[in-house]
Parts: sequence; C-alpha cells; structure tokens
Amino acid sequence: MSNTDQTNLLNNLKDIAQKAGLDISEELAKINAKLESSTALSKTWERVELARHSDRPRTLDYINLIFDNFTELHGDRFFGDDPAMIGGIGFIDGRPVTVIGTQKGRNLRETIDRNGGMANPEGYRKAMRLAKQAEKFKRPIITFIDTQGAYPGLGAEERGIGEAIAFNLREFSRLKTPVICIIIGEGGSGGALGIGVGDKIYMLENAIFSVISPEGCASILLRDSSRAKDAAAMLKITSQEVLDLKVINGIIPEPEKGAHTNPQKTADAIKEQILKDLDDLTKRDPAVLVKYRSKKIRSIGKYSE
Repeated sequence: MSNTDQTNLLNNLKDIAQKAGLDISEELAKINAKLESSTALSKTWERVELARHSDRPRTLDYINLIFDNFTELHGDRFFGDDPAMIGGIGFIDGRPVTVIGTQKGRNLRETIDRNGGMANPEGYRKAMRLAKQAEKFKRPIITFIDTQGAYPGLGAEERGIGEAIAFNLREFSRLKTPVICIIIGEGGSGGALGIGVGDKIYMLENAIFSVISPEGCASILLRDSSRAKDAAAMLKITSQEVLDLKVINGIIPEPEKGAHTNPQKTADAIKEQILKDLDDLTKRDPAVLVKYRSKKIRSIGKYSE
C-alpha cells in the first residue's frame, strides 16, 4: 500500500468516527507514528540497496571518467599485490594526483578476483606506500571508498590486518599533502577508515557509512539477522545522517534514481568538488593541513550532555 493510500484510508476512518461521534485521535496518532517509523525504515533501506547496486559505478569507473593518463601501481613491497585495493598516478585538469581506492567486482569472476572489495593487509600497506610517495613528490591524494570492510579471513589476521589499518589511520593523519576522501558506495567499518582519513571527506548522496553492516548489527545487537532494516535505521548510516553527525564535510549529489543511471553526471559532480577543494587545500601550509586534519579526526565522536 502506497503512502497516499494509507493517508486516504486514515482520513476515511477519521470521517467515519466523526459521523459516529467517536474520538479516535489517540489511536490515529499511534498509527501515524508507526507509519512514519515504517517510512523512515524504508527510505534508509532504499539507500542501502542503492549503495550496493550491482550497476553502481566502481572506483575504476570514476578513475576513467575523471582522471587522464592514469597509471596503476602495484604491490606493497612486503608481501604482494592486492587487487581489492588499487592505486596509481593520474592527472585532473593537468594536475598530477595520486588516486587510491577499493575496487569491487561486477560479476562473479570479478568479485572473486577483487575479493568483493575487501582489502587484505597488503592492500592497506600498498595504499600507505603510494600515499608516502605522493607526500614526497607533493601530489594531492584522492581516495575512493567502496567496501563492506577489510577482509576478515585467517590469512589477513596472520599478516596483521589490524596493525595495517591502525598504521594507516596514524600516518594518513600526518601526511603533509592534501587528502580528499570520497565514499562512493559502502563505507564499511575499519576497511573504509584505512583510506578514509582526509582534509575533506564526502559521501555520494546514496552512499552509506557505518561501523558495521546492518546485517551484522542485527545479528549481534538485535539477535535477529532478519531485522537488518531496523538496524540500518538505528545506525544512522545515510549521507544526510552522517553529515548531521559532522563526520563528513558534504554530500555530492547523484542523479534522481542513483549514480548508475548516469555515471558521467555523477563523475562530473565529483570532479567539480575535487577541483574546488584542490584550489583551496594546495594553497595551505602543510603543517596547517596536518594540524586541522588531526583536529577534525579527533573531534569525531565527541559529544556533550
């Protein structure tokens, strides 16, 4: 039943009650409250589904649409290369930049090859190697985030996934070069934070950003995996909710029905925001960048009673 049908039905009930001389205002208020809650759940879950849409543009799609002469670089110089984490050097309007991002697959073969966009320790160490290289050559860094989280497998744990992410959190906050982070799909847990510390952090309109997946939260906290929609609403994971919490700097608009309906338009909006920030951030003293970036990150999660 649509929202319009529900509203019409309630109005009919109200008219019938008035003609019968009955006061059902209290009951109607309860029904309206439940309907509003249901609508909020539906809207939040719609964003989750859009963020996970199989046709949604991935990091490589945006790289091809935004940057010129992109050259991908490989390996962490310790263990190996991680296809779930890509990075390299490209140009945006003639400016050299380092681009880093998590990459999901579109089909079964790609998803297996890219490990579902869930990076291993070597992925985060590769990202850090490229970030340090960018700092050395004074190149701004652009990161694209689209992952459910870091890979939770045994091998990742043995090779130090926790240490790799923690190291990145510390070192990204200290980089003496501009860092712009953009969540283009799912921004999941520490896997997102490992390349998500920047001077400016943005979300696409239909992206999500959360400490845990709605399904995981439902299973652990609500003891019922079928209540993922309830968990999604509780987590406050939509772009507007995350902006209200002052975790991000802004929201980049998407086409009405999602980025996948017009990738070029979405890429143009991202490019416009990047160029605007580069004009500002590249003029700042590196020490000032580090000071305010660190202050910004440390302010996340603070509250007053």
